[in-house]
Amino acid sequence: MVRAAAAVLAAEPNSRTASLSANKTAMTNFNQLPFGVRAKFPLGQVVMTTNAMRTLRDDEVGTAIANHAHGDWGDVCPEDRAANERALVNGGRLFSVYHDGSGVKFWIITEADRSATTVLLPDDY
Repeated sequence: MVRAAAAVLAAEPNSRTASLSANKTAMTNFNQLPFGVRAKFPLGQVVMTTNAMRTLRDDEVGTAIANHAHGDWGDVCPEDRAANERALVNGGRLFSVYHDGSGVKFWIITEADRSATTVLLPDDY
């Protein structure tokens, strides 16, 4: 499966955010949800950090993105789960935590404006 479509470079004032933004790659093949999966919110452009691309399997990422879009937040704490439910109603960032088959933790974050969804490893943040 071809994953890298284009580099996403964003000029952002926060150096950590700018560093993360420079390390994202567009994921055109993950912009389509599996048949029958109804998204609760728009994902925007789906991107993935280089580190996550090297570490995670496509099928596991695809399943996690579908779950995230459906409102299954994975292994988030109760406070983050409640924040996500509020964000669905009031707007705000959406955050999910998943683990691949090897136990590697990864995050999926959808921006408050729903312009982008990022798949990343915690070390990428």
